[in-house]
Amino acid sequence: MKTRLACCLLAAAVTAASAAPAQDLSRYSDEGLRAELAGIADAETAVLVPMRDGKGLSTNIWRPKGASGKLPVVLWKTPYDEHVPAGGTARYALEAVRRGYAFIVQNERGRYFSQGTYEILGRPQTDGYDTLSWIAAQPWSNGKVGTLGCSSSAEWQLALAGMNHPAHAAMVPMAAGAGIGKVGRFLEQGNFYTGGVPRTLFGVWLYGVDNPLRAELPQDLNGPMRARVARYNSLDADKPDVDWKTHVRRLPYAELLSSLGEPPGTFESLIARGPADPAWKTGGLYHDDMGWGVPALWFNSWYDVSIGPNMALYNHARTVASDREASANQYVVVGPNPHCQFARLSEDYKVGERAMGDARFPVDQQLWAFFDRWLKGKPAAFPDGTAHVRYFTMGANRWQSDAEWPPKAARTLRMYLRSGGRANSMFGDGRLAADAPPAGEAKDSYRYDPRNPVQTIGGGDCCNGGLVTAGAFDQRQISARNDVLVYDSEPLQAPMEVSGFVDAVLKVSSSARDTDFAVKLVDVAPDGTAWIVGDTIQRARYRDSYTAPAPMQPGQVYTIRPTPITTSIQFGKGHRIRVEVTSSNFPKFARNLNTGGPNETESTPVVADNAIHHDADNASYIELPVVGG
Repeated sequence: MKTRLACCLLAAAVTAASAAPAQDLSRYSDEGLRAELAGIADAETAVLVPMRDGKGLSTNIWRPKGASGKLPVVLWKTPYDEHVPAGGTARYALEAVRRGYAFIVQNERGRYFSQGTYEILGRPQTDGYDTLSWIAAQPWSNGKVGTLGCSSSAEWQLALAGMNHPAHAAMVPMAAGAGIGKVGRFLEQGNFYTGGVPRTLFGVWLYGVDNPLRAELPQDLNGPMRARVARYNSLDADKPDVDWKTHVRRLPYAELLSSLGEPPGTFESLIARGPADPAWKTGGLYHDDMGWGVPALWFNSWYDVSIGPNMALYNHARTVASDREASANQYVVVGPNPHCQFARLSEDYKVGERAMGDARFPVDQQLWAFFDRWLKGKPAAFPDGTAHVRYFTMGANRWQSDAEWPPKAARTLRMYLRSGGRANSMFGDGRLAADAPPAGEAKDSYRYDPRNPVQTIGGGDCCNGGLVTAGAFDQRQISARNDVLVYDSEPLQAPMEVSGFVDAVLKVSSSARDTDFAVKLVDVAPDGTAWIVGDTIQRARYRDSYTAPAPMQPGQVYTIRPTPITTSIQFGKGHRIRVEVTSSNFPKFARNLNTGGPNETESTPVVADNAIHHDADNASYIELPVVGG
């Protein structure tokens, strides 16, 4: 009954969305989009919107040509060069104006034509708040603003939502994980860390975005002249190309950018912090003690960089009591795609190398229906009966819906890591079993050498200069390594859906004072293809506390609880569930050099002999949220 009801709810939502006017803009060139927009919109370019400290943020405004009444407004805020609209920004601007909205694109502080000094996430609690106040006060505004964007254009929305600005009527954040500091079990400080391990994507991304010595227009340049200059000067820095696959191996890691000759900037400031440094609370990140005040339609994806924090924040926003109407109107859509690739979902979709079948979803229709409800006062556009959670189950290759996440019907299945002491590689004797281990079962040992780390192949990632391609890829060349422990279930006698948060509990020991433990969930097909489903990692020094890291004592057994893997996957009949454990996942995560010292400023690694224990007193296991069966 649950499945049939979920299908009906999803179908009803899709039907309602399809009733909105559809405009296929996918085949338009950027020039064509701009020409269409110029034909139907009155535009203002490079307007300096004043902030409370006197700085101005450069803002482009498009309104339906000749509009006389007050308009709902959609705001797109960005650190990128989007003054001349192109791609998705141009399509959204054109669609917004066609639907009777004003559409605004604003550059973050310190970027391109905006004044001030750049700060990652762009001061959402001050600059974002002041921008909303300015929009609400304009004679053409109806006082209701919806915020929209993917990745950087979504992340700043989160801390702003905690402010509950009276004009912030709705938000559609897509792939917004880098805006989350701490939520529930996840303390990632904007994806800078996972389990206390730095993610390399941030160094690469900041190389392209952070320009401490940037070129600027004269501060006193008048509005018309700024607008004219903006037409033929992008102020876009063209930095030298970097071979990141080679350069990321350079040590110490803290010199990733300075070793290229870059001036000190944001990366150096952030890498000097620990995961629990109080300085993380002073920037633009959202933390779960900030409240929540805005109805939201979230778009997330299974192979994104931070699907776990994203889903945890969605759950948090539904339960915060600071604004009950906002909490009651949180909705999420989760696709099988990597970061920000919602527009690519198709009837013959592949994520990485794995076919997902028909993964189409009416993304644009739904977001405009959501805005129509909250910015235009049309409740029928996005009905109350819309399912709060709509998610794509991989393997089964179908969309489902539920009232909550994890799905209400999910039950926990614990499966133990077992072996005869030789789980090394997929050719070993590791197994994943429902029966707990007996006393005296032998541990599994492996040697981790930071100079020969286990390679990242697929999984969730983004924005990394080509270091990692996100998605589902075959892991067999990784599973064949002797420094990877592999635990397989028996072939399943019937399909098994796993939807929710997958937790791992490991009993570990090491010869080193500190090391990492990386966990991977894999779907092994009958032909042996081993599709990565998701992964996680934990730095041992932070096993009990991020505020009080503690070294390991050689040979002593400790408990490691990495943050969960978050997914919806159907393991098919005849498939095996595989768990892999090792101590590196590089280049996605920076290597632990095993010294126990200030890892990011060190250059000389040591080899660690690590072990996973699984006996009656020290059982290691995973817990799967199983639906049905």
